Amino acid sequence: MKRRTFLAASMGVLAGAGGGAAANGARLYTDAAQAFGTTVTVTVVHTDGAAAQAAMSAALHEAQSVDRLMSIYHTASQVYQLNRDGVLRAPDARLLLVLAQARALSQMTDGAFDVTVQPLWLAYAEAAQRGALPDAAALRQARALVGWRQLAFRRAEVRFLQPGMALTLNGLAQGYAADLALAALRRHGIRNALLDTGEFAASGAKPSGTPWTLGIRDPRDAQACTDILLARDRCIATSGDYESVFTQDRVHHHILDPERGDSPPELASATVLAPSALLADGLSTAFMVMGEKKAHALAGRLPGIDLLTVDKQGHARRTAGFAAAAGRA
Repeated sequence: MKRRTFLAASMGVLAGAGGGAAANGARLYTDAAQAFGTTVTVTVVHTDGAAAQAAMSAALHEAQSVDRLMSIYHTASQVYQLNRDGVLRAPDARLLLVLAQARALSQMTDGAFDVTVQPLWLAYAEAAQRGALPDAAALRQARALVGWRQLAFRRAEVRFLQPGMALTLNGLAQGYAADLALAALRRHGIRNALLDTGEFAASGAKPSGTPWTLGIRDPRDAQACTDILLARDRCIATSGDYESVFTQDRVHHHILDPERGDSPPELASATVLAPSALLADGLSTAFMVMGEKKAHALAGRLPGIDLLTVDKQGHARRTAGFAAAAGRA
């Protein structure tokens, strides 16, 4: 499945090592690596190039380690092994942490977020290879294998309670990778940085002291932005109906409602600002499934969460905090 990278860094944000220096000699340094089927980038502000490189290398290592652990495609990953065998013994502590977060999100969203939705995605993906949609029998079979309560985990093992189940952490892993990468930067003394793992984590500011600037893609125009955010110490994730589609009309796409057995019909995109990239990542998926009214109601009850939704007719709705970050307040 293509990962949903819908936030575009605005012009001048990722200026690289040749970027202008501040009065104290601090400047931008950038490095990149491959993970999650895309290019992961890290940009830091520092006065010392060697120290910046060491910090960025550590951050990229953390991101790649999450990919190796949680990929549904890499045969050595623990998620791949769980999907293949139905049970995983001696799970990595990081996997257990993400599964616990997934369970909390499922509870919080009344099942709109569900990491066991993978059988449904496979049904659509297999049908799409034939230029079709899954028939009613295939959907019934897939939906019977979806249910977050049927995933059991403890320190010793992770297990599906029903044969044939499978999970995907594509709605959490890249956010978690951004969180771990940012923690690695901070261990190296970096306080001003921008991370892009497919989800964004912004810390501090650019050498000039101005916040990092991120453009939020218009879901119907890849060359346009709905908003330009000033992001300081916030994490940002967008989910949308346009990156990986099963039908060209975007009615059927990679985000699937576990209850309906199909893609949610109302929203074209949902962008979340949150204290952690993992939370932003998971909530952006859940809010797509929940639709505008329920998503904004839940966002209003969660501390530190702001939300932009754009429906399929192009109508945008922003929480007050999101509007303020976009200069619309």
